[in-house]
Amino acid sequence: MTAAPAGDSELARFAARDPAGFIRANTTLTAPSLVPEVRLHLADEAMDLWARTEDVLETVGLPPPYWAFAWAGGQALARYLLDNPALVAGRRVLDFATGSGIVAVAALKCGAAHVLATEIDPFAREAARLNAAANGVEAGLTVSGEDMTAAAPGRFDIVLAGDVFYEKPMAERVGAWLMRECAAGTVVLVGDPGRSYLPKEQLEPVAEFRVPVPRAIEDSEIKHTRIWRFRQPAA
Repeated sequence: MTAAPAGDSELARFAARDPAGFIRANTTLTAPSLVPEVRLHLADEAMDLWARTEDVLETVGLPPPYWAFAWAGGQALARYLLDNPALVAGRRVLDFATGSGIVAVAALKCGAAHVLATEIDPFAREAARLNAAANGVEAGLTVSGEDMTAAAPGRFDIVLAGDVFYEKPMAERVGAWLMRECAAGTVVLVGDPGRSYLPKEQLEPVAEFRVPVPRAIEDSEIKHTRIWRFRQPAA
């Protein structure tokens, strides 16, 4: 972790001027609990850091720093890939709503031909690039702000999404798009710790994990997390 300006207004200017420096200054390069093979720029568990960082990002018009934590769905999905590398080896992969980039990094470590990591938050995009570089897999990664839910399906062999069903409008839009991808023959895998709007009727479980997470950002210290695969629509 590098030194950051002390005052919040100075920190906001620093964030706008140097996103990569801001991320390095507010995180530590460390391994998530379930995925020790991967190193990420992560915040510590203290909520005062989250609150301060959230306030600073709001000042420059950006979302809260979800990219600074390894959420349960992403950790479980990354673990599943690392345990089953043939799923992505040599394939074209999309990591949707990449956040920290943990799933994209895991896919590249498993030998994916190429990974497109998409994310609406520009700070998350920067974090994903930094984390890919920290793991030596940046050459295989493209990071984009493209809205994949409006894109034509079938561009990828496999689509991965961790922790995306926590808000109803987003869940409905994303779920409909993932069904279109599945209908086009794409393998679609989701990591989810029981978020409210998970479309279970369209899914089949393929694996389960108990993921240690900071109690400060979740409702328990262990999240029972499943990997789900979208079912092919009935003919």
